[in-house]
Amino acid sequence: MSPAEKSPQRPAGLKQQLLQKLLYCTGDMQHLHTYLQDQAFSVQLLEWSLRGVSGVIMVDNPVSGALILTALTLSSRWQALLGSTGLLTSTITAIIIGHERAEVSRGQFGYNGMLVALLIGASSSAGDWYWWLLLSACLGGATTVFVSSGLAPVLGRWDLPVSVFPFNTILLLYLACIGTHNPYYPVLPLGVPLSTNNTELNMPQLLKGVVLGVGQIYACDALGPTLLILFAVLIFSPIMAVHALLGSGIGTLAGLSVAVRHDALYSGLSSFNGALGCMAVGGLMFTLNWKTHVFSIVCAFLSSYADIAFSNVLATVCLPASSWAATLTVTLMLLVSGPALSSYRVPTGRNPPDHYLHTPNQCTEDNTDSSPV
Repeated sequence: MSPAEKSPQRPAGLKQQLLQKLLYCTGDMQHLHTYLQDQAFSVQLLEWSLRGVSGVIMVDNPVSGALILTALTLSSRWQALLGSTGLLTSTITAIIIGHERAEVSRGQFGYNGMLVALLIGASSSAGDWYWWLLLSACLGGATTVFVSSGLAPVLGRWDLPVSVFPFNTILLLYLACIGTHNPYYPVLPLGVPLSTNNTELNMPQLLKGVVLGVGQIYACDALGPTLLILFAVLIFSPIMAVHALLGSGIGTLAGLSVAVRHDALYSGLSSFNGALGCMAVGGLMFTLNWKTHVFSIVCAFLSSYADIAFSNVLATVCLPASSWAATLTVTLMLLVSGPALSSYRVPTGRNPPDHYLHTPNQCTEDNTDSSPV
């Protein structure tokens, strides 16, 4: 064969190699985790922390964590600093009190600390760079580790994840402790009811709110950073990315059906619980089929309506509902004992193997591996 006939094949070969290298950044990147086992502690801590960043949205990928941290920095450098402080504090606390390395390395103790710190910043009326909030972020992040340690044996009896119970608990206690008129830690007006608004809808803003519902999981209300967060979910699992948008859309529909305030619809505040519920059931806790897909839609509706109810009730004591609705709804869904659904349940702590993008080599390994899952 002449050189002229061979040359057209080179771009295709290069494209395939590039695609294969990009696909190595997808899924849980276990190969990277294995490689870093013999590296310096600081390098390992960086990987653990990035997995903790992505763990907020139920993702386990350090590249996704890096993209999400970049998105938070683009949205607000102060919020990114607060979140990183809570993340590192909770991770280091878990190491100090002697938690298993496997749990710490997957970021299981980092994401609750990060969430507490992010919401402490989002609820403050003192503005950016109010340095006293770093103390709250450190204390809140460290406390989530102790709450998680206490809940794990109790929930483990039913094979239930600790999830974000520590975050919701600590945030509620923190805001109840400082009150609404604290001179050192001033907060924004919280606990506003979600119901009652009859003004005309703005459809472009409503569609934007569906996307922002994913970003609100990180207390991010900017469209560009939210799209980057969604891409970070996509490279871990396309199925979870689809369910995130689906759940957020369902949350918007639920809000429209009971006349939720339009500013909550446009900002995504009324739909992020739906996104969390849909992702947990349709993309993480169960293997995907038509039954579990319908189950995830039901969970998204229930999470969204529960969030509206909790918001209206907690508004009477000036407290936010945060993500209690999705957390409790998903927990109840996991307790459903019907064999039509329980047979598709994924054990706590394991990722569904069919939700990732695969390189050609990984596909070959999967096809030749006959061990039971």
